[in-house]
Amino acid sequence: MQIQQNQAIKQRNDDSKLPSNPEEVEVLRRDSAVNPLVAFTYDELKIITGNFRPSSVLGVGRFGSVYKGFISEELRHGLPPLAVAVKVHDGDNSHQGHREWLAEVIFLGQLSHPNLVKLIGYCCEDEHRVLIYEFMARGSVEMNLFTKAVIPLPWSIRMKIAFGAAKGLAFLHEAERPVIYHDFKTSNILLDLDYNAKLSDFGLAKDGSVGEKSHVSTRMMGTYSYAAPEYIMTGIGLASI
Repeated sequence: MQIQQNQAIKQRNDDSKLPSNPEEVEVLRRDSAVNPLVAFTYDELKIITGNFRPSSVLGVGRFGSVYKGFISEELRHGLPPLAVAVKVHDGDNSHQGHREWLAEVIFLGQLSHPNLVKLIGYCCEDEHRVLIYEFMARGSVEMNLFTKAVIPLPWSIRMKIAFGAAKGLAFLHEAERPVIYHDFKTSNILLDLDYNAKLSDFGLAKDGSVGEKSHVSTRMMGTYSYAAPEYIMTGIGLASI
């Protein structure tokens, strides 16, 4: 009983450290933020997605549902018209779900590269945790490879995608503060209209090694079947390959 009480106290203490409103998120981002992010209200997201209508759903993943939306000129002064993808947390307000949402805000708020998906903004209002990205017109690599309704990709396009994804990984590994991506798979590689590949879903990303310090983690992260065999066996993640 005492052990359970101690665990409950630790959980509450951990929860209390997580930001609960846009101001707290920006305070946490302040020292590392590079990309300006927009803090949207939930009412604005209803306008952007047509009140989250089912016909706008692009897909459903671990985090929740993703909707296609559009930011109009009238929504907010200074925001250009833009097609977006709106990823909505499933609403269970779990500690892990909140941490993954926050990881995306922090990492994509400090990283900028042509082969990383661009985060436009977020919503942190009451129990709502939402992420707003640039819209990737051709969806994921997984959809293009395994959906029969899509014309098979020629090898030249496949090589372009592989090269773009590799450049995205290289950027993460070679950054001043390296990033371990953790979930590199076809469903997390998105394509724009010109088949430029961009890595998405940084909810499981972690800071890598800096200098001579090696990164060691005993916690398995990412999708099991897509993790490196040595990582599965040892639990050790490397910042570079």
